[in-house]
Amino acid sequence: MKTDRTNCFNSVKRAVVKVGSNVLTKDQGAEIILVSSGAMAAGVRKLGLDRRPDEIPKRQAVAAVGQAGLMMEYEKAFELYQKKVAQILLTGDGLTSRKRYLNARNTLHTLLSWKVVPIINENDTVSVEEIKFGDNDNLSAMITLLMNADILINLTDIDGLYTKDPRVFPDAKLIPAVDGIRKEIEKFASDIPGALGTGGMSSKIKAARKVTAAGIPMIIAKGTQPDILIKLFAGQAHGTFFVPKKEKLTNRKCWIGFNLKPKGLLRIDKGAAKALLERGKSLLPSGIVGVEGEFDVGAAVEFKNGDDEIIGTGLVNYSSADIRKIMGLQTNKIEEHLGYKPYDEVIHRDNLTITGN
Repeated sequence: MKTDRTNCFNSVKRAVVKVGSNVLTKDQGAEIILVSSGAMAAGVRKLGLDRRPDEIPKRQAVAAVGQAGLMMEYEKAFELYQKKVAQILLTGDGLTSRKRYLNARNTLHTLLSWKVVPIINENDTVSVEEIKFGDNDNLSAMITLLMNADILINLTDIDGLYTKDPRVFPDAKLIPAVDGIRKEIEKFASDIPGALGTGGMSSKIKAARKVTAAGIPMIIAKGTQPDILIKLFAGQAHGTFFVPKKEKLTNRKCWIGFNLKPKGLLRIDKGAAKALLERGKSLLPSGIVGVEGEFDVGAAVEFKNGDDEIIGTGLVNYSSADIRKIMGLQTNKIEEHLGYKPYDEVIHRDNLTITGN
């Protein structure tokens, strides 16, 4: 896996590009998927409102008005380059169902095979808090994983991740590359808010954590710089490059690790954490020291180490009640305590995804 920015673009066949209201085009043989915001802003302008409404029904209505205008602008812009576009509106719960997840992927694959550029946004006309992606930074990461893209390019209003907010501090320094998202990086990001109050640098770092954990690189760069996509694909050093993990996750592991909402939590000891992280082992009952929440067999459950750090997510072979009875035990003691033993593993390695550092 090429992990440096100069070489990674040489093998890019599919890229997800997250933009605000700017239209960006590129025609160098790569499949491009756009994740675009702007429906709410377009609706506010079209209706002549002073600002976005506070009430959810009114916001959803404004977004509905804005969607048509936003897509019309994309149609006009891409028509100049003889490109066709398609609108895809998603909600967060649409990707938690395995069937709907695969349906969305198949639709996008079909559009790309027809040389149509998908333009994806959250379906703000129906989304409520429980089913929202949160912001388009997160949505772009989820689409990158869904489509097994080769890179995520997050275009924003500043040049990349800085040590401080460059709009406030003249001595702020651009961080050209990030190899592992640690607390120091999260601190830099938390000090740089978004221009519009949402989708700030912290949300971009969360997106980077997801895609790099899956073995996919990400770049944050300034979207208003002329020909920024062409420059990036030419291997020029712009913005901040997030180095991916060496192993690229399968699509199913991406779905388990980043789409399913955990129903509970398992706390594991150092030995279990080491076996999972360094040796790619399954999670056995002997390594579990605590169970939080109530869940059934097959539920998605997070697991944390002794430092309260999330290591990953997996599908459990036992209910929370049964895990409490067998945690800390060797596998040959399971049947003695439960009266049956369908599995040695609480979470099999094929059904778990490492999402932490």
